Amino acid sequence: MAEPAPSSNPNLRVLISSDAIGRRITELGARIAADYGDGPIHMISILKGSFMFLADLARAIPCRMQIDFMGISSYGKGKASSGEVKLTKDLDVSIEGAHVLIVEDIVDSGITLTYLMHVLEQRHPKSIRIATLLDKPERRQRPVHVSYVGFQIPDEFVVGYGLDYLEEYRNLKDVCVLDEPCG
Repeated sequence: MAEPAPSSNPNLRVLISSDAIGRRITELGARIAADYGDGPIHMISILKGSFMFLADLARAIPCRMQIDFMGISSYGKGKASSGEVKLTKDLDVSIEGAHVLIVEDIVDSGITLTYLMHVLEQRHPKSIRIATLLDKPERRQRPVHVSYVGFQIPDEFVVGYGLDYLEEYRNLKDVCVLDEPCG
């Protein structure tokens, strides 16, 4: 069954439209391309939430790249970070000597990215930068430097464009605030 449009679900309200997302990704792609030149870049998508952002961002960067995926979790089944981070899927290839660009859906507490940066630095890449679609600086518990930010957002729980609540809503084309979970 298809996910209802935000306008038909009283618990969802659009925070960032798909048009605004597309425009911003084009801008980010141009900045990243200017910073990395011809590349190569080793882009690492943090599953599952960043897969849509990664796909659109990769198409907006006209340079050589490799794409890989990692699974890292600090949420469990709730709407707030559990504070416990676990690696659920590791990289398929070495990043030693590579320019690494971590692609995240959202940066909030900084707990997950602090853990991830520590793990990846042990693998001796040439550089590591972070690109995120969404940034919630109000929620930061650990300092994280994000090189490329799509949008800064308020401290609200968001879904859509890859972000979920209990594995639902990822397919929404907009980023929406989920006011109350649907029963």
